[in-house]
Amino acid sequence: MEQKKLRRSNNRMIAGVVAGLAEYFGVDVTLFRVCYALISLFSAAFPGIIVYLILMLIMPNEQ
Repeated sequence: MEQKKLRRSNNRMIAGVVAGLAEYFGVDVTLFRVCYALISLFSAAFPGIIVYLILMLIMPNEQ
């Protein structure tokens, strides 16, 4: 059994972070992007841009 690895996706809008998370969790990429954007916009406790930038730096690219 192949172990899933968290990587940035080639299916990218900016850096592939959200698409990589969606693929890792097995969720539709568009649905995950919409949910991530809505949570980022409407929640003061979830700094979406900061989290995205940190993940962009630490997640490796998809091979």
